[in-house]
Order: sequence, then structure tokens, then C-alpha cells
Amino acid sequence: MAHQFTNDLIHESSPYLLQHAHNPVNWMPWSEKALTLAQEMDKPILVSIGYAACHWCHVMERESFEDENVAKFMNENFVNIKIDREERPDLDHIYMEAVQVISGSGGWPLNVFLNSNGKPFYGGTYFPPIKLYNRSSWIEVLNFIHNLWQNKRSLVESQVNQLMNHLNELSIPYKSSFILNEPTEIFTKESCINIKEKLMTNADIENGGFGRAPKFPQTFSISYLLGVGYFLKDEASTIHALKSLDALLNGGIYDHLNGGLARYSTDDKWLAPHFEKMLYDNALLIDVLCDAFKITKNIKYQIAIEKTIDFCLQELGCEKGGFYAAIDADSEGEEGKFYVWTQLEIETLLGNDAALICKYYGVVKEGNWEGKNILHISKSSEKFADENGLSMQIWTEILEKSNQKLLAARKKRINPTKDDKIILSWNALMLKAITKASATLKHEGYKKIAINLFDSLKIAFSQNGIICYHTYKNSTAKFPAFLDDYAYFISACIQLQELTGDEKYIIEAETNTSMVLDNFKSEDGFLFYYTSAVQTDVVLRKLEVFDGALPSGNSVMAENLYYLSVLLNKKEWKSISLNMLSSIFNQVEKFPQSFSYWAFSILSRFIGEKEVAITGTNIEKCVENHLSNYEPNRILQSSIVEKNYPLLKGKNYSNSALVYVCKDYSCSKPEVYFEK
Repeated sequence: MAHQFTNDLIHESSPYLLQHAHNPVNWMPWSEKALTLAQEMDKPILVSIGYAACHWCHVMERESFEDENVAKFMNENFVNIKIDREERPDLDHIYMEAVQVISGSGGWPLNVFLNSNGKPFYGGTYFPPIKLYNRSSWIEVLNFIHNLWQNKRSLVESQVNQLMNHLNELSIPYKSSFILNEPTEIFTKESCINIKEKLMTNADIENGGFGRAPKFPQTFSISYLLGVGYFLKDEASTIHALKSLDALLNGGIYDHLNGGLARYSTDDKWLAPHFEKMLYDNALLIDVLCDAFKITKNIKYQIAIEKTIDFCLQELGCEKGGFYAAIDADSEGEEGKFYVWTQLEIETLLGNDAALICKYYGVVKEGNWEGKNILHISKSSEKFADENGLSMQIWTEILEKSNQKLLAARKKRINPTKDDKIILSWNALMLKAITKASATLKHEGYKKIAINLFDSLKIAFSQNGIICYHTYKNSTAKFPAFLDDYAYFISACIQLQELTGDEKYIIEAETNTSMVLDNFKSEDGFLFYYTSAVQTDVVLRKLEVFDGALPSGNSVMAENLYYLSVLLNKKEWKSISLNMLSSIFNQVEKFPQSFSYWAFSILSRFIGEKEVAITGTNIEKCVENHLSNYEPNRILQSSIVEKNYPLLKGKNYSNSALVYVCKDYSCSKPEVYFEK
């Protein structure tokens, strides 16, 4: 197909950038070439940031970036740069924070104006083609910035200096007021309860979850409540955690036909999602579902784990290894069109079973969302079957048969596009999730998938055997790895070493932890920068500490360092971990919803670690049974032969499986494991 316009993005591999390659705007990727051009031509830089599955990014493209008159003005007066936020989260973090300072809010598409040195002075998110709802039109914004640049340059530079000073202040490391020697100094039952109570002030008791629309899954907060409920015998915490999980699984945010969680709900009751599906959301859902199953042994959580993994394998899995990033919210230019139904469609497809299925999924003639229906569940299968005079066997058969018919019909629709780049950090989260699912469900197939995924990630993202890249596509790895990439990958290696007993995963975790300590540590604090010291194309190095849709790389590293300090007897790593927690402790107590992964580390330090060594030649079933129990504070190492690790040295390696429970390497008398 011939295109009227083609710009420099045509040479990129990012699906998002390629979506804009035929805009009349002369887009360039972020590069030294683009920055140099801005300096040579003395033009301001427009940076527009989004991602392939972003609905409003598509809207602004259609309304403004495909308009030839708008494009002409942009090309004449700006150097225009497009960035995929998932390829360059480092740049996105910097410029998003700048826009939040300027406007008080953020989101995507993110449109930021920079001076020719790459420093921000103005920005916003979506701008309409004409002035609407007190929001300036895009062409008005462009004219304003052009006039400012031409006639009030001193004001621009003043704004640049003020904004950069503010961003640098926000990036000053959190400093601990004291150095911790023992975790019991501040990690107390009282602090854990305080965090729980503060978290629950924002709980939606009626609908599950936290806060009001738009509502995100917040699986770290759910995980924390499960931990508090289990260890501190706090029944209310457990009730709300499970209610929140059930609400996610029953709502329209979850795909009842094919599995998979959407990014967030646009309403309080989890009915209407923003339909894009991200790899990381589904990995994090699997992770917390494993905790719920371990605690409750409720089969519905097992089913949800398996269904979500199946979705990821089928819809996001790459044949050559790894998982793709996301599935778009839109198809045929409409958000959610692929997923929604009319009552007539279902009646035509299902015949006599349609009435029951419509009743179960809340399908009505007038629709429950924009004239169509989003499938959702308001009561359990057991209760529904009982109320409708059906045995569970008959109802299950009807439901499964009907779901398959609906799914088959849906597959004939035009599918949403996929963002087919492979991101190390998101894949590491999925690696950890599948590993945890294997341990939780004693699932040998998941174990093989996890091992293969590790191997494929190691090959794709390494140079000379060392992990060093962030994204991979078309047999090419790009961009230096960020803190999240290393932190999540190390965490997954820790899980894999527990599951397999293979020391290569310990070695991998240790190597990458040393890499982080050498290249990411802040100069005057206890935390890590998001970017490596060797990366030079950012205007500042940021400290990311908030647990949002993804856990902070710092919060994950704090847990990694503590675990590995025990496994490898590295006391200095334990000290770093404890002081990371100390530096952030006050913020966790005040704002646990933004620090809930950190919060779980604080809970773990209070509970104390349970060191478990399993030795002998017949240990597989013993390891399986230990890993399938809910013991998030457990540090486990197993081997059939003696190895030079503190937990494994000097132990008995007989034909029987022996279980040693230790504290600070002081172990109780081993128990012989008898298979039950």
C-alpha cells in the first residue's frame, strides 16, 4: 500500500512508533540526531509520548497528527519526537513528573515541550482539535508555545530552570534518620497494623478494591492484606482481600470467555474496563491469586490462575520465546468492540441456553454499556445453579458449552492489535508468576514453561552472557536495561532457585545484584536510580520509589537484597536492605496505597524469616509440599548433594529427605519427610 507521507519512525520496531510512521508530522525517534537538530535550528522540541494500546493516543492521532494543516505548523516550528513509553520508561518518568508539576495531573498521550537541550518547560496530556470543556485546542497550544519561544525566550528559560530545580529536589534520595542494626527497631506489629488501618481507610467495602473510579487492581495492597490476615489473625483484612479478588474475577474487567485482566475499571463496580490488556497486570494477578489459593485452597483461584496463564500463553506468547507487551483496547476504531455483545447476538448463537447465559452474565436488551453488554458475574455458579433449579453438573456443562460457542464467534471478529515487543521487566514478572504458579499448584508443565522462559530471556537480553537490555523485537535487543528490569529478573531467579534447586539461578541473581549495586546506587542515600550510571541521554537520574501499576524497582531490590543476604551470607546486603526500608518507612506508614510492595517487606521483617534447608536424594515431593504452603517469609534452599552455601553446608545428605528449619543458620534437629 502506497502512503502519502512517511517519516523517520518507519525505521523503528516499536508498534506505537510505527503507527505514526505515516503521519504528515515529521516525527523523529528520541536520538542525538533529533536533539542536535533542535539546537542547530533553534527550535523547541515537542515530545509526544504514548504506547500502542493507548486509546486516547489513537484519538489524538486521528484528530490532530493526521491533519495536514496542523502537521505543517508542527513541522515548521518544532522538532517533533515520538516516544514509546514502554521502550523508554526513563524518559516517560521524567517528563510525566514535569507535566504533573505543571498541571497537577498526568496521563497519555503525554505532550511535553522542551528547550533545545531536552529540558521541559510546558506540557499536558490529551488536547482536542477544538476548544472543549475549558481545555485549549491543540493548535492553540502550538501557537502559544511558538509565540512564547519567539518572543519571550527568557520566560521559557526561567520556567526551565524552575522546573528542573523542582524535579531535582523530588529526586533527592530519601535519607534514613538512623542506621538500622536490627529490623525489630521499627518493624513492629503496631506499625504493620497502622499500615493496614491506613490502607483500609481507602477500601471500597461494598465493591471490593480501593478508591473510586477509575479503579486499578492494586494487587500489592491485596497481597499485604492477605499477609496481615494470615500472620496477625486479622479476619477483616482477609475478608477484604478475597472480596477484592473475587470482584476482579467476576467483573467486566476480567474476560470471562478467554481469560485475562484489563488494565482498569472506569466505574466503581468493576463492570466497564478500559479494555487494553497488559502483560504485567496479568502476571501480577497470577502472583496474588497464588497467595489466595495457598491460604484458602479454594478451587476458584486455581481455575483463575490456570485460565489467566492460558490467556497469556495463547494471546501474548511469542513462538520464539517470551511474551508480548499488550493487546489494544480498540478494534475497528472503537474501544471494546471486540469484547461486547448484544442480547440478540447471544440469543442467535445459543438458542435455548441463551436466557440462562444472559441472566448469568447480566446481559440485557438495552445493554449495560453504551448500548452493548459487557459480560460480568453477579453471583457464584453454585448460587446461580441453586436459584435456577439446576445441578452444578448440568449448569457447568451449559456454561462451558455456551462459553465455547461465544468464544468461537468472537474469534471471527477483527481482533485488536498486539504490541509485539518483548519487555524484560514485564517478562520477568511473568516468569516469577508462572514459577510461583508451578510451586503453588504442583504443576510440572508450568515449571518447564518457566525454565524455558528464563533461558529465552537470558539469550535475548544479554551481551556476553550479562543481562543489559530492556526490549527485544525482530531478533534485536535495544535500550539499556533499567532498574526494574534487573530487580524483577533477580526476583524471578530467586523463585526459580526455590522451585528447581538449581544453583545457576542463585549465581544469576547474585551477578545481577552486583550489577545493580555497581551501576545504580545513589551517591548520598540508600536507594537506587532508575537509570544506570553509564546512560547519558537523560536530563536527570530519577529515584522511583512509588509502587503504582508496577512495583518500584527499589522496593523489589530491598526484598531481593534481604533474601540473598541470607542465602549468600552477605551481611552488607542485609544492611542495605534494612536501611532502604528505614529510609522509606515514614512514607509507607502515611501512604501505604502508594508503597504497598514496600509494606509487605516491612511485614516480613516483623514476622521474621524462616530459613528452610531440604537435603537428601529424594527431596522433590518434600520441596513441592513446602512451596505449595503460604509462607512468604520463608527462605528455602534444597539440594541432593552438599554445596558451598550457608544453609546447605554440613548437612546430612541421606536417601531420605531431611528438613532443617533454621534461624541465622542455627538449625533445629532435621525432620525426616514421609510422603503423605
